[in-house]
Amino acid sequence: MRYMGGMDDIDSAALSPGARVRDLRHARGMTQSELADAIGVSRSAVAQWESGRAGQATPHLRRVADVLGVSVDHLLGPEASGAAAVMTGDERALLALYRTAASPDRQLLLLIARRLAARDSASGGESDPQS
Repeated sequence: MRYMGGMDDIDSAALSPGARVRDLRHARGMTQSELADAIGVSRSAVAQWESGRAGQATPHLRRVADVLGVSVDHLLGPEASGAAAVMTGDERALLALYRTAASPDRQLLLLIARRLAARDSASGGESDPQS
């Protein structure tokens, strides 16, 4: 997996969309110039988005989300998605790790989660945290 940052840096509900872009970019080891090149905008546009001084990032949100490996809802924050507001810290952490994983690793994570859920469901919901 390629995760390189702390959960608090990636998934804080208090962050503005620009701060989320900045923290996700940092977590992926990207410079503003690299993100700008991947999206097709200037480095100063990225700097302005991240600082909240920007003009409109809206036309580029889908591309920014794709490059950073997250959904547009994730960039916009919990206020954009009711589901995010009810997630626990562990759920947000798991989702952030999933989003930073390479595609084959994502499939492995899903397989593991499905097997754990099936095991827990077969045992009546009792899971052993030591196993």
